[in-house]
Amino acid sequence: MLQLAANYGKGEPLPLTEIARREDISVKYLEQLIIPLKAAGLIESRRGAHGGYVLAKAPDQITVGQVLQILEGNISPVPCVKDPSFCIKYETCNTRKLWESMDKAIIQSVCDMTLKDALSV
Repeated sequence: MLQLAANYGKGEPLPLTEIARREDISVKYLEQLIIPLKAAGLIESRRGAHGGYVLAKAPDQITVGQVLQILEGNISPVPCVKDPSFCIKYETCNTRKLWESMDKAIIQSVCDMTLKDALSV
């Protein structure tokens, strides 16, 4: 997503092969990531000889939190924060408040940071 954000507004879509080369990941893996991002409306594909992918919105309109939520689902540090049934000690857990506080801070951080912000980090 950061490669697409850096390329935003340059007119040319980025082919998966180029993104994979820049990020040193396989095209096959990247193809799996593209599917949910495209379904969520964050990226668009362009066909043709100079085809590839572009962001569907400006980089300052997409948060890192949106991307993580789409690709990872629950990004809580421990699963019981979002699903109390995951742990039988939920009600008596000595560290639950710590995990909840960490979860809140993580969510706030990634939801406040846009792709544009992430490019300048």
